[in-house]
Amino acid sequence: MIRYVDVGTNDLARAARFYDAVLGALGYQRLSTGPQSLGYGAPGMEQAVFWVMRPWDGREASAGNGSMPAFTAPSRAAVDACHAAGLAQGGTDEGAPGLRDYGPDFYACYLRDPDGNKLSAVCDQPG
Repeated sequence: MIRYVDVGTNDLARAARFYDAVLGALGYQRLSTGPQSLGYGAPGMEQAVFWVMRPWDGREASAGNGSMPAFTAPSRAAVDACHAAGLAQGGTDEGAPGLRDYGPDFYACYLRDPDGNKLSAVCDQPG
């Protein structure tokens, strides 16, 4: 149902360091690099599905209150690595890795990127 998701940034180089590390920990990679945007997806995908970009209207990017892309993680260890990578690249903790009440195996972490965008990594496989 979802074709792609965009989040804004005010510093594309800083966002590249953050998302390369965070999404790389989950097995995703940067598929596109442009003067105003970065596109990410799974290896072998032809088109990116997650974009980090400077706003098209030229104004400052701001985090959307209530919006949060959640990325599928292949393992609980990948969730842990994603969270650690995010903190190491200037992100802030919004919920350490651990089980949540959304299901018996719902293991997730929550972060904010350096621009304030909230994101999550989730593994719902048994531990």
